[in-house]
Amino acid sequence: MSDEILLTLPDRREFFNVAHLVVGGLAVRLNLTFENLEDVQVALEGLLPRAKGEITVGVKLEEGALAISVGPFEGDPLRAELAAADSEERVGLKRILDTVSDSVEVIDDEDGCWVRLTKKVDG
Repeated sequence: MSDEILLTLPDRREFFNVAHLVVGGLAVRLNLTFENLEDVQVALEGLLPRAKGEITVGVKLEEGALAISVGPFEGDPLRAELAAADSEERVGLKRILDTVSDSVEVIDDEDGCWVRLTKKVDG
């Protein structure tokens, strides 16, 4: 059985740094590379401002991968953004998440829509 860290934050930008701090501390504890930590931080930076209401971030180490869940989101706007193509002026959320993680899932729940990312890690 593996441990999971669940962090619930108010929907205010000044609290987003707490999520980055917790993930950074976990990265040190798990001896993750700087590149792995940076990828996870970029994913959080893309997702946290899009969540609605209280934001929950879950982080769990499972089978050589870091599993991160973030939510809840309003499903339709999130799905539309993930389906949108990049423009000349802007790199879309889907491209960012696909670049920094090994898999991206959108999961519906009674609380709303959640994004689950996995990032393979060494060690």
